Amino acid sequence: MRRPMADGTIQEVVQNHSSRVGMTPEDLEQSVLEHLFYTCGKDLRSATPLDVYRAISHATRDRLVHRWLQSKRTYFHHEAKRVCYLSAEFLIGRALAQNLLNLGIYHLAETSLDHRGLTLKDILEEELDPGLGNGGLGRLAACFMESLATLQYPAYGYGIRYEFGIFDQEIANGWQVERGDDWLRRGNPWEVPRHELSVGVNFYGRVEARVHVDGTKSMHWVDTQTVIGVPYDTPILGYQNNTVNTLRLWSAKASKEFNFSVFNDGDYRRAVEEKALSESISKVLYPNDESAEGKELRLKQQYFFVACSIADIIRRHKKRFDTLDNLPDQIAIQLNDTHPAIAVAELMRVLIDEESIAWEKAWELTKAATGFTNHTLLPEALEKWPVPMFERLLPRILQIIYEINRRFLLEVHVKWPNDDERKRRLSIIEEGPVKHVRMAHLAVVGSHSVNGVAELHSELVCTQLMPDFHDMWPQRFNNKTNGVTPRRWLLQCNPDLSEALTERISDGWARDLSELTKILEYKDDTEFRAEVRAIKRKNKERLAKVIESRHGFKPNLDSIFDVQVKRLHEYKRQLLNCLHIIALYQDMKENPESDRAPRTFIFGGKAAPGYMMAKLHIKLINDVADIINHDPAIRDRIKVVFLSNYNVSLAEIIIPGADISEQISMAGKEASGTGNMKFAMNGALTVGTLDGANIEIREEVGAENFFLFGLKADEVRGLKGSGYNPNHYIERSPRLRRALDLIASGFFSPDDPSRFQPVVNELRNLDTYMLCADFDDYFRAQFEVDQCYRDPENWTSKVIENLGNIGKFSSDRTIEQYCKEIWNLTPCPIDLTESF
Repeated sequence: MRRPMADGTIQEVVQNHSSRVGMTPEDLEQSVLEHLFYTCGKDLRSATPLDVYRAISHATRDRLVHRWLQSKRTYFHHEAKRVCYLSAEFLIGRALAQNLLNLGIYHLAETSLDHRGLTLKDILEEELDPGLGNGGLGRLAACFMESLATLQYPAYGYGIRYEFGIFDQEIANGWQVERGDDWLRRGNPWEVPRHELSVGVNFYGRVEARVHVDGTKSMHWVDTQTVIGVPYDTPILGYQNNTVNTLRLWSAKASKEFNFSVFNDGDYRRAVEEKALSESISKVLYPNDESAEGKELRLKQQYFFVACSIADIIRRHKKRFDTLDNLPDQIAIQLNDTHPAIAVAELMRVLIDEESIAWEKAWELTKAATGFTNHTLLPEALEKWPVPMFERLLPRILQIIYEINRRFLLEVHVKWPNDDERKRRLSIIEEGPVKHVRMAHLAVVGSHSVNGVAELHSELVCTQLMPDFHDMWPQRFNNKTNGVTPRRWLLQCNPDLSEALTERISDGWARDLSELTKILEYKDDTEFRAEVRAIKRKNKERLAKVIESRHGFKPNLDSIFDVQVKRLHEYKRQLLNCLHIIALYQDMKENPESDRAPRTFIFGGKAAPGYMMAKLHIKLINDVADIINHDPAIRDRIKVVFLSNYNVSLAEIIIPGADISEQISMAGKEASGTGNMKFAMNGALTVGTLDGANIEIREEVGAENFFLFGLKADEVRGLKGSGYNPNHYIERSPRLRRALDLIASGFFSPDDPSRFQPVVNELRNLDTYMLCADFDDYFRAQFEVDQCYRDPENWTSKVIENLGNIGKFSSDRTIEQYCKEIWNLTPCPIDLTESF
């Protein structure tokens, strides 16, 4: 006689499988060995480091699963409001070390592996970075997801499971070369596919109006091509609590594997063509959109993941409630920049076409549920899509956007009856030879909240980028200065500094970064100062080993490690840094006995594949490095290194080893920056302009602990408005003139003397980002760095001031503001003993 099946509650399963969830060394070791045997099909003698990584990852995931399920049940039972964070990027980084730390078993795992003759740090290197983002935008989304779980707020992240992430960058003869980032080639032990929750997404076709017997009319999107979105879930664990939220990434799958009749006719390629085209949607992060096909694929990507996510949000809501009237009370949808802005129209389509809700009510629900975060002041980065392409690809969505715009422009007309020019500026549809849909306008019109990501950025959004919208709805605009999670960007990446802090002020800072103010009591403690310097030297040694392994020389550990790592873009002004290096090199050549502190200049970052000027800047940096690094007269007084394939894992090595953080964008161009926060959090001092969050960092850490230079944002605008002439600054700056002349002469490119002429021409004729205007002041600030570094005690005092005053820039603070001021969320703690 068979025993009846147990109820299968979470608590019962956990009790019967204690080795799968136990937190003792014996339980963890047994769990790893079981996964090695049953999951990997290996024993310890035949296991490779990759096998051990897989086994310990699955053992760690086991310890997340019951917390994950309990979190879901708790949210459902308590009808907790959730935020649904829609982002085209989630640059989450490696997961194993973060999960071990957040579970509180990192040292336990270290000990267990040590007993078996294995090293956890070596095992961690087996994990590949998921390259599901391009830079700050995606990394911010990852920090936010971790903070939401740590603060015990219910949250879902929604994005795309790109099969190939941001490209792998190689440097060949100084040039950037892009290689495919096949980050899934070793599998992914952290994700769980949910095929049963797949969603159909429509493209192309036409819209058909149908009149019903009662005289009402409905719109039907017919003759479409359907793509299936398959969700893959990744658990996001809070720091040493029981909250596990979900990151749900969508993978595109063809609705038909292949056309069997065409296959029978012998044309195999055409038979599988639809499958290949459908699945290309989630194939690669940000395909090159210089061609019409590339643009269409990017729009497909955006609609695909938004449509899947909105369908999932509505499905889960209807599972709990029999009405959608309370949707904004239960769900907050946050649009991370313009990539998911089409969610405004898609939510309207679902409410009107599928749920038969009247337009006015549907619009009220959509606006109340949706918030929009703007991340850029660059007009070219505010997405616009050609109307003909939009109409062909998404005809029903375009109809809805036109109706949203018609009703919106009526509001504008009522407020400003005779201002046709203002209507033109505000319209969601941009007029011209080819009409375009302005996605940022759609997001603003369809949201109840619009926020920038630093005080200056938010001010410029209101006064420069979207002044007409601010005039119309001033109460809709607000600021949420970015932050980063201290668990990854201090506790995990800088364990020695973390331990030194914890020894003196306890470990409360990891949950509340403002606790770091207590370390200021030790600012004059000679023992603590010496320890801070020793930790920095150890971190520099670790970074130096990476440089040596890649470039064949070990940098001088007594040199200033001067670091600029970020996406390559002209406004971020890596070129200004390079010009300073050239000028410094020329000074040292002319005055060999000059007493300057040695420097190691470290660059890293990727240029978009089609961004030729940024790629030329990479080549210039590498050519300058090649000349300077091999000049025997300079020896190790200057070294220049470009570390290829900058990603989260490399950042975790570079940032703790930096002495100087270069945050030198032209004022008024960087929305916020988050690298500036990570560097200050790890004891690097900032050389920067008054741009983005630099302003707030300087206010917090003290002006005397920040190396400021450059024009302010209003000065930039004034100078541009009066007719900026870069030659005026070149002529009055002998150093700048000599540096430009040296580049133009072909000194750094003897094989092709005219290679960098486009760079020199841009600076002499346009200088769009005003490097020439800021150069002399930048050189002055760098001289101040040089003088300060010679006084180790004074330098260390500034480092400790940065550490003690950086608390504002935790993503926990940012998320608390979002939850209280935009999303109206309350924490929902998870009790593992609670039964539902």
